[in-house]
Amino acid sequence: MPVFSYRATTPDGQIVEGVIEAADEPTAIDRLKNSGVIPLKIRTSSEEPRRKFSLRSSKGDILTFTTELSALLGAGLPIDRSLNILAEIAESREMVNVSQSILRSIREGSSFSDALQKHPKVFPRLYVNMIRAGEAGGVLDKVLEKLNEFLESAKELKDHVFSAMIYPAILLITGGFSIIILLVYVLPKFSTIFAEMGTSLPLSTRALIKFSTVMQAYWWIILLSAVSGWLAFRNYIKSADGRYQWDALKLKLAGDVIRKLETARFTRTLGTLLRSGVPLLQALKNSKDIINNQIIASAIDTVSKGAKEGKGIAGPLSSANVFPPLALSMIKVGEETGQLDTMLLKVASTYEKSLRTAMKRLIGFLEPALILGMGLLIGFIVLSMLMGIFSMTEMPL
Repeated sequence: MPVFSYRATTPDGQIVEGVIEAADEPTAIDRLKNSGVIPLKIRTSSEEPRRKFSLRSSKGDILTFTTELSALLGAGLPIDRSLNILAEIAESREMVNVSQSILRSIREGSSFSDALQKHPKVFPRLYVNMIRAGEAGGVLDKVLEKLNEFLESAKELKDHVFSAMIYPAILLITGGFSIIILLVYVLPKFSTIFAEMGTSLPLSTRALIKFSTVMQAYWWIILLSAVSGWLAFRNYIKSADGRYQWDALKLKLAGDVIRKLETARFTRTLGTLLRSGVPLLQALKNSKDIINNQIIASAIDTVSKGAKEGKGIAGPLSSANVFPPLALSMIKVGEETGQLDTMLLKVASTYEKSLRTAMKRLIGFLEPALILGMGLLIGFIVLSMLMGIFSMTEMPL
């Protein structure tokens, strides 16, 4: 039977750690709850414990904070005691300070959402608005559960996209370094031999040697130009017009993947907000903020306008023509049946799965394309060198 290590807290706030045998993780959690403690973290004993000094992102800290706070509030602990426990067990110095700051604000009379709002770099507006809706409806523990599900889904989706791009990135970097080594280190040795022999070299070999010489002599100018070009490009896409043009280009190059990604993000965010009690117009505004592509985000403005005029969201979304037809049909059904939040979450799950398939298809095309491109470049360099060597054997004795 698997062995799980856990960290839990007693109702009076004492932290306890230990191990427990159970068939699976849910069974282990139930056994811990039945024993009178509140489980905060649980993992199989074979997993590596999280290191004290790690490179976790603030989003990972927010997920941990939300998970643990949801568990404590769900067990009936008051918000001040829960925050005090979180401040004691937080592994990130930033989250220790944030938890203590929130606790001080609450003890001074602020609401939980107002206390969170004082830390905009840690808690986004979407997070604060969902907490505020939970406070207003008296269902803060339920909203935290929804927030936890939302953050876990968003993290899983982001991790999947990131991991899918690792291999192409490594392939591009190693191939680039191989080409640079050939041009800067290997080819100059051959060019010295060619010059001593005084033979007439093929055009491709002469061009390659000339390019290698320029790289050696003016490498600092090339590097400076590349860095300057990159900085200029970054500044351009930070501008409103530049960002719009760049997003338009990305839609043309990878429209299917981007549309599915933004559809999943938008519908999951909007569905979670609506289920948590956030008004539709406020939920649309918050959902627009998490969309990265400006072309799709600008289309949501017309949806907000239509919703304000009482047209709902299905019709304006169809007119905007930025989301796939299946998503639009499902949203229309949800609106007609009065289950818009449920249908939005189903759309999100559908397109998260579809996105994984689309990413596999894109990577399946990208990997051989990169291999072919790198192979052609390296092959051209090697072939040009061989042609120069063969031309030496044709010299008259």
